[in-house]
Amino acid sequence: MFTGIIETLAKITNITKEKANKHFEIESNFTSELKIDQSIAHNGVCLTVVAINDNKHTVTAIEETLEKTSLNDWKIGDNVNLERCLAFGGRIDGHIVQGHVDQIGICKKIEDKDGSWFFTFDYDEKEGNITVEKGSICINGVSLTVVNAKKNEFSVAIIPYTYTHTQFQYIKVGQKVNLEFDILGKYIKTYLKNQQI
Repeated sequence: MFTGIIETLAKITNITKEKANKHFEIESNFTSELKIDQSIAHNGVCLTVVAINDNKHTVTAIEETLEKTSLNDWKIGDNVNLERCLAFGGRIDGHIVQGHVDQIGICKKIEDKDGSWFFTFDYDEKEGNITVEKGSICINGVSLTVVNAKKNEFSVAIIPYTYTHTQFQYIKVGQKVNLEFDILGKYIKTYLKNQQI
């Protein structure tokens, strides 16, 4: 379980393909604190540390993960948001995030608001996910508040700290992002759907 509060911005240093899988080597400033088998959210995708070498750790993405997330678009030199799993007894500053991406979104528009930024994203409503005004959304692992919620589109406001300390500074119009919708909303929607049977 995660909170969507990014700990550090890391860099992809190597990518190797093995059958249908891809291994990503990630350089970060807290690698020395990691251990094999630990779960880390990489741009919101929960991946297991399989190797550690100096200041780099390696994670493996299987075919299903590559198909449902933006990981297939990752390149050497790209920056990714990292968050270690929630420690019991800690504060939840964001919202409950599982690290299980629901679908990919596309950045539609970026507006400079003279000290902050508005990012607008499209997503396929046929996947059954929804956003609500002032509800929570996780974009590339970042816990954010939804504004301008529509059927297949929403926006988020990004403050300078979030912009400079996360991968948002590198997002471009047309780029794919990983979306995890609020778990409470997903449970309620599933419950209501089952009541109509």
